[in-house]
Amino acid sequence: MFQKFYPTEYVESSYEIDYEKLYKVGYRGIIFDIDNTLVEHGADASERAVSLIKRLKKIGFEVCLISNNKEDRVKRFNQVIKIKYIFNARKPSIKNYLKAMEYMNTDKSNTIFVGDQVFTDVYGANRAGITSYLVKPIGKKEEIQIVIKRQLERIVLIFYRRKKAKQKKRS
Repeated sequence: MFQKFYPTEYVESSYEIDYEKLYKVGYRGIIFDIDNTLVEHGADASERAVSLIKRLKKIGFEVCLISNNKEDRVKRFNQVIKIKYIFNARKPSIKNYLKAMEYMNTDKSNTIFVGDQVFTDVYGANRAGITSYLVKPIGKKEEIQIVIKRQLERIVLIFYRRKKAKQKKRS
């Protein structure tokens, strides 16, 4: 029932993903959400975020930001990083996931998406046919509509974890 909202992988943080391994198995593009995925909501690019993007480029990845925020927010975050970005993305619409892949010259088979929200980030990536990584939100401070969505996300994640546990038992 909830499977369309399940991430391909659920990890603690964007900073703990084994990107070298992903590159070795053929992934070439990474699309990131910004708020609560790379930095706390509304924050500028941290040293950690800048360092991660540099590392990814060094590995050989193309990287693109995709955000439902307005351009001034995304532009401010991207000031130091200087990568391609899409603002007002209207996630979970697939249009801008596809546009991001076009920017990076990648496709569904070699692109991953990393974000912190089930109903926008993961659902959109899944609809676009992209491998989706759900990360735990970095910060606790969120807008009220996101707080409400987080309650519903918990229900989806209960079923997701049960499915993963059953799969693990079988293997």
